[in-house]
Amino acid sequence: MSEARTGGAATGRAEATQQRILDAAFDEFSTRGVAGARVDRVARAAGCNKNLIYIYFGSKEGLFEATLKSRLKLVYEDHPLTPENLPEYAGKTFDFAMENPDVIRLLAWTKLDPDARQPQAREHSIARKTAMLREAQSDGTLTDAWSPEFLMTFVMSLATAWVPAFPYGIGGGDRAAIREQIVRAVRAVVSAGA
Repeated sequence: MSEARTGGAATGRAEATQQRILDAAFDEFSTRGVAGARVDRVARAAGCNKNLIYIYFGSKEGLFEATLKSRLKLVYEDHPLTPENLPEYAGKTFDFAMENPDVIRLLAWTKLDPDARQPQAREHSIARKTAMLREAQSDGTLTDAWSPEFLMTFVMSLATAWVPAFPYGIGGGDRAAIREQIVRAVRAVVSAGA
């Protein structure tokens, strides 16, 4: 067997192992947060040696960051912000939150757990979205009655309020009707400030 083929197979196995670790870590961290999660449980669930996790990710905190980054990549790639249509962005955010409540719970741990750090990709994404809103306000595409930070917080809070991890949301109700009300509420806020 050629060295290239052997190296390729080893790389493929390593990537598959890392993915199994990230999947097991997602279950562990979304349930228990950073402080309550145990690397030995992740290793058992992933079917690998605990030391391998430290080799790949450095620490439990590094594993948490990698896990969050891998899940948020779905949001960044499949859910781009469109400042000119903030109401529909809110609807898409609601759809994602309802279909991925564990991702929202994982995000909640970044605020609840003092040991959890935001991945740089998330910080860059928030900064980029805020800048996009500010630019849309500058060119008159979006009202400047509200700060970009307020608008992002408003949209994200409203759109994720029906996920069980959100402490003040009221569960139940017609999902399509809730989505429509969210879209209308964001449209009203944007229009009211115009």
